[in-house]
Amino acid sequence: MGTSVPMVEYLELGESPRLVANECTSCGARYFDRRNACANCGGLEFVKAPVATEGEVRAFTIVNWAAPGIPAPYVAAVVDCDGTSVKANVVNTPPDAEHVHLGMKVRLATFPIGTDTVGTEAIGFGFEPVEGE
Repeated sequence: MGTSVPMVEYLELGESPRLVANECTSCGARYFDRRNACANCGGLEFVKAPVATEGEVRAFTIVNWAAPGIPAPYVAAVVDCDGTSVKANVVNTPPDAEHVHLGMKVRLATFPIGTDTVGTEAIGFGFEPVEGE
């Protein structure tokens, strides 16, 4: 069996997967990509900051047409994770307005997205409904 690797640098795998943002030490703004300077205050120093694994859907759209090879429909969303906005898909629920709504409670979910020829498995992430939601 091969190893597992995250599909993005800011996804940490392990027993309790989580997202980790780059947080400006001057103003607290968070970014998932690498930064030379903070877009909010111009600060130059960042620290790694864990992002809450549960959140609330703040905006979403149901995507019915996608690039070839991308299964549709799916739900693209912005999730508020205790003040950090995360763009991700809502997974493990039917992609329709009966099952996804604004204010919906969700939690981080990881899943395999493919395996290469030497057995290395890529792991993606999304957010799934919290039970009872």
